[in-house]
Amino acid sequence: MPGTPARTAEAATAAEVVCLGESMVTFLPSQPGRLADVPSFGRGIGGAESNVACALAAAGHRAAWVSRVGADGFGDHLVEAITGYGVDTSGVRRDPSRPTGIYFRTATDRAADVHEVAYYRAGSAASAMSPRNIPYETLPAARVLHLSGITAALSADCLALLHDLTAPRPGRPLISFDVNHRPGLWRDADASPGVLLDLARRSDLVFVGEDEAEEAWGVTGAEAIRAALPEPSVLVVKRGSAGATVFSDAGDVTTVPALRVDVVAPVGAGDAFAAGFLSATLRDLPVRDRVRHGHLMAAAVLTVPGDLTAPPARAHADALAALDDEAWGRLRLGPGWTGDDQEVRTT
Repeated sequence: MPGTPARTAEAATAAEVVCLGESMVTFLPSQPGRLADVPSFGRGIGGAESNVACALAAAGHRAAWVSRVGADGFGDHLVEAITGYGVDTSGVRRDPSRPTGIYFRTATDRAADVHEVAYYRAGSAASAMSPRNIPYETLPAARVLHLSGITAALSADCLALLHDLTAPRPGRPLISFDVNHRPGLWRDADASPGVLLDLARRSDLVFVGEDEAEEAWGVTGAEAIRAALPEPSVLVVKRGSAGATVFSDAGDVTTVPALRVDVVAPVGAGDAFAAGFLSATLRDLPVRDRVRHGHLMAAAVLTVPGDLTAPPARAHADALAALDDEAWGRLRLGPGWTGDDQEVRTT
């Protein structure tokens, strides 16, 4: 890989996880309804990879976010907000000729027919990321490099960058890849399934939803997805209300039921799940607990309006993840459950 930095002791302590991808300023509706009818919007931040970085930093890990933003006020806001979560943003570059991406969305579930998203990201600073302009020399020698299929959809240069970063090479970090199939982002929708399958096969840890695997590859069921993706050392198949199933290269298969959650807004749950799973992976916890921490981090986001929120304290999450199967199955989490003074309900 061109410009790969030496793995110095100083770099090794800089970050445990580097997350690379576009983040945008997101405008959240003040009330349910069509975009045409919503009278006002609140400003937030949104981006799969930066969401993961923020959640990991909030959970006590050293996380870095690498990207490009415009030399504009929205770029200022993104960098300041993400830095505010404790994320290292020294690898973010400003583009004087391209804007920071923004988008508007409705309050409904992304999977619902009435859900609307209006992206203003074409020609954005992040879409110009390439192997030529990403500051490889500033990338710390992290244990994990987290990527997603969204970046591959932004431009040919972005796809070339992902191919570069996922190329086999001695000493590369563990490559974590969230498929994140977003058909609406691809100019050539027919190309996306093959591109995403190739990137997933080049990665070490892969997150994919059953629904997106069926949509992208026509593959149904966790076992069939593993058959289509035998290469990753760890494959996490997210199965919605059925929970998640993890396949390891040792042949082990672990299924962990999902939690019952009083959902406020569904956006950002997949990124939070990935952050929880990665957090527990960094701590070398058992596979079952990795999935449970993913579910718990997702539940924290599901019970707030935006894409990001403070995760439960580590001791709180560890105690819940250690419950026996019966007690885990009786949990029901609602708004405010992550607070120190909140009691978790069981039914």
